[in-house]
Amino acid sequence: MKRTFVFAAVTAALFTAVPSAHAVRDYARTARNIIPSGQYGSVPPPPEADRQARMYDALTPLFDDIDNGHLFSLFKSERLGTKGQGPLKTERPRKGVRIVRDAFNVPHIYGKTDDDVTYGAGWALAQDRALLLEQARYNSRVAVVDAPGLEAIDLIVGLKTFQPSAQTEREVAKEAKILRKHYGRRGRRFLHDIDVFVKGINAQYRKSNNPAKPWTRNDVIALNAIKSELFGEGGGAEVNAAQMLDGLQDRLGADRGLSVWNDLRQRQDPETPVSVKGNFPYEPLPKSRSGNVVLDNGSFQAVPVPGASPARASTAMRRQASNILMVAGKRSKSGNPLFVGGPQIGYFYPGLTLEMDLHGPGWAARGATSAPFPGYILIGRREDFVWTLTSAGADIIDIYVETLCEGSDTKYLYKGKCRDMQPFDAGTLGGQPVRFNRTVHGPVQGYATVGGRRVAISRKRSSYLLDGVDLLLFQRLTRGRVRSARDFIRAANVSPQTFNTFYADDDEAAMVTTGRLPIRARGVDQGLPTDGRGAHEWKGFLKPRLHPHGIVRSGVLNNWNNKPARGFPASDDQWAYGALGRVDLLNRNTAKRRKHTLASLTGAMNAAATQDVRTMTFVPLLAELLKGGTSPSPRATRMLELLEDWNRQGGSRLDRDLDGRIDHPGAAILDTAWNRLADAAMVPVLGQPLADQLSNTLHRRFDLPPGGQFSGWHMYMSKDLRSLMGKPVKGPLRNRYCGGGDVNRCRADLWAALDAAGADLAAAQGPDPAAWRADATRERIRFLPGLLPYTMRYTNRPTGIQQVIEFRGHR
Repeated sequence: MKRTFVFAAVTAALFTAVPSAHAVRDYARTARNIIPSGQYGSVPPPPEADRQARMYDALTPLFDDIDNGHLFSLFKSERLGTKGQGPLKTERPRKGVRIVRDAFNVPHIYGKTDDDVTYGAGWALAQDRALLLEQARYNSRVAVVDAPGLEAIDLIVGLKTFQPSAQTEREVAKEAKILRKHYGRRGRRFLHDIDVFVKGINAQYRKSNNPAKPWTRNDVIALNAIKSELFGEGGGAEVNAAQMLDGLQDRLGADRGLSVWNDLRQRQDPETPVSVKGNFPYEPLPKSRSGNVVLDNGSFQAVPVPGASPARASTAMRRQASNILMVAGKRSKSGNPLFVGGPQIGYFYPGLTLEMDLHGPGWAARGATSAPFPGYILIGRREDFVWTLTSAGADIIDIYVETLCEGSDTKYLYKGKCRDMQPFDAGTLGGQPVRFNRTVHGPVQGYATVGGRRVAISRKRSSYLLDGVDLLLFQRLTRGRVRSARDFIRAANVSPQTFNTFYADDDEAAMVTTGRLPIRARGVDQGLPTDGRGAHEWKGFLKPRLHPHGIVRSGVLNNWNNKPARGFPASDDQWAYGALGRVDLLNRNTAKRRKHTLASLTGAMNAAATQDVRTMTFVPLLAELLKGGTSPSPRATRMLELLEDWNRQGGSRLDRDLDGRIDHPGAAILDTAWNRLADAAMVPVLGQPLADQLSNTLHRRFDLPPGGQFSGWHMYMSKDLRSLMGKPVKGPLRNRYCGGGDVNRCRADLWAALDAAGADLAAAQGPDPAAWRADATRERIRFLPGLLPYTMRYTNRPTGIQQVIEFRGHR
């Protein structure tokens, strides 16, 4: 009997704790995470597929009332190893590899060698994301070759089928040659890791009788181009910007039109919130724009795109929503930095990310990974530090205007010679050929006119054929020797993709903005298309030490895709670096406490996730202006009172009782009135057609939920109204907009806009403004493309993974 008991105890111990052969010390005091799309990826989804989504959703209605218990009930463990995460299941794909699945189905992968870990990661990926792998592997090629008019994620979510050509495969293969030739031992190691990784994928495919073709090195490299296309690029909107400028100059004249255009793009607003101290000048405006070309407004015609247009998942995912809150030790009750953050990559099932816990010889790393990561962690932690990313959107894409010659649409002038465009046969989409022309700058996007003269438009990306290079950063973070914030910053600068990259350990917090940032020729304003005739080519790339970066040992470092630092300009597709930023919500919420805990910092994040940015940052100024004059009606007066009350109550868009309606009437009032208010402020100068063009192509009136609330004309209105009211404004707009510069007319126009919205709401919901409600169902979060039926309340927080972590020691 005693012998039986001992045997049972030993057996139980083996199944509840699986120590690594290369055990490392875990220095985390607390380590929690959540990935709402979960670990599962099969169809139909298993019963546990929405478990993490339900935990994620349950945090939302708590607003800022978060305690330590919520961190342990509504986030899951991110400890290294399996302790306390059972029940456990173990498999051994080959000798030297052990995979232990925990209660959330997360694979803990133990290898005797680094190659064993890499093989196991490929095996586990094939188990958890086989459907996504096959839907993405060939569609990803359109991102590698920058096929005009096509985006890989749209093809994936739209369930389209792209078949790459031999020419495309040769182009993808060039990436491996670049890695081998220019990145030395690390590049060769990366290629070796890919080869081992695909062995693991293919072995699992064979075991599960998956009929798909064996995976190759090209498949893995191509997948990383999806990350670049969605989150790691900025710029490329010069066509829309140039057409907007031409329209403004036609309406207002050359000088005033240019002045208004510069106001609207908010390239260097000194009031915009930034994340790190210091000045990092890049691409100052030229004295003249001799190297730029302005297109005739409305003249651009894109090249034809084969097949029906798929759902624009890329548009939804580019609602910048990744955020990070880091409190240095002096603002932490524990004396160590606190970290709450992660990337926003949309809501999908199967998820674009999944979790792994990797254990190799002398190292361990855990966090979110993705299909192109050969045994590396994308967002995660090591024994004693943590990292994450937010999209930076720095300007790494330029548009060139090609001068046509010899009466042909496929010949262009470059350095005095009439050249032939080079045809590129990319493959087929739904059986239809995908072909386009390329110039020395890149793919031809379409055609336009300049003063009535026909020109071609091409696109140049600085990270072209460097998609795989980005993974050298994650190779080093996962397995390399990163011992400090300075090590981290040096490691991050290898990435050609543009991200704000963050780090924290037990002593320091840090940030650096990455990307292969072009240095442009004299006479080139980066916000407009460049003359492509050869006299205004790039002059190199910005040195890493000049990129925005900082190490923080006191205070707070918050980022919500906002401008990283002073001096660093907004890119040509970024017109929302204005005086009011969404990150102001994080800054205000973290400022409420002198010292934070992980729970209170999570509360600061969670409150901001449902707050209406207009209400919290702009409504007080609007109310002050309006109350300086006479209201047009008692109803309008009551509407303004309710908006002010919504601000005082915290401005949340929550539907706590799940009756399908946002709890506070302020949401219905502001949502209904907003476009009228925005137009009342801006149309006196822009006119209605150009106001609509601005909103539709460059800067929306407001990025209304379920969007991310990143952009909006409250930024313009804040500066303009303060100037009209005689308040101090740092870097005021050069023009007056609301009321044509007359404060009384402005006030009357805004009152009239609010009152007109009241008439609409009264007709729809009755006469009492306090009873009006906005539709919360419209804002509910749904997992694309619709395979997982569970839906969630609106929230604006990370999705790829959100980590809540604090370290108490260091190697």
